[in-house]
Formats: sequence, C-alpha cells, structure tokens
Amino acid sequence: MRIYLVVIDETPESSIALRFAARRAVKTGGGVEILALVPPTEFTPFGGVQATIEDEARDHAEALVTGAAGTLIQESGLRPSITVRQGEGPKVIREMISANPDIAALVLATAASGAPGPLVAHFAGQDAGGLPIPLMIVPGSLDREAIDRLS
Repeated sequence: MRIYLVVIDETPESSIALRFAARRAVKTGGGVEILALVPPTEFTPFGGVQATIEDEARDHAEALVTGAAGTLIQESGLRPSITVRQGEGPKVIREMISANPDIAALVLATAASGAPGPLVAHFAGQDAGGLPIPLMIVPGSLDREAIDRLS
C-alpha cells in the first residue's frame, strides 16, 4: 500500500500537508502515516527534571497527533498510522522511510509567506537529491478548496 508520510506540529502548514496527503491517499487507495517529532532535550544535571520535560514534550506531541488523526478520520474516513519520535527531524524522517518500504512520499507544506519551514528548507535545499522517495511540497497559501481540487 502506498503510504504518505506527514509531519504534524503546531503550524498551520502541517494541517495543509495532512489534508493534501489524506486526499491523495483516498484517491490512490493508500494510507497516511502521521509523525509528531519531539525535539531532543538538552541535558539537565537533574535527571528527574529532564525526564519531566521529556514526558511533557511527548504528551504534547501525542495530543497534536491524536487531534490530527481525529480530523483525518472525520474528514476522509482514513485511519492513519501514528508515530511519535524524539530526535532531529531530518534524521527521524530518514529512519522512518528506511524502515518502511511502503512509504511512497514525504508530504510537507510551506509557510504561507516568508521562510518555507525547516523541514522544507532541509529536504528541498541541501538534501534535495538524497531522498529515496518523492517529496511533495504543498504551498501554504492554498485554501481548502484549492487543496481538494489539486489533490
């Protein structure tokens, strides 16, 4: 099955990428993998404090991905796979792609204006030729109707 990998965070563009990926998955008989990244924490000499910070970050990421999954199920009927991983975004994404041969595309969206976002900048810039799958970049300025028409 063709799986579209989408990274979810608190930015409006991540919901744009998710909508596009979900619509493509429905039309192609595929699926969606939602990834929430938990940034690595800096070492704190007090282990309990560091563990609490990491737990809170993970809980926050899980809440984001659960909300996104609920929206996806409600709007498209697709049941996405959900992954929450701690680490640097590009490295985690590459590991996921390597581990799952069904992932057929990485779907990211740009910010509506200004800088495109760190993952888009990374994968479409310095690492543009290094992915083993297509990178789909959805313009962040698209509204729902345009996304639905284009996907």
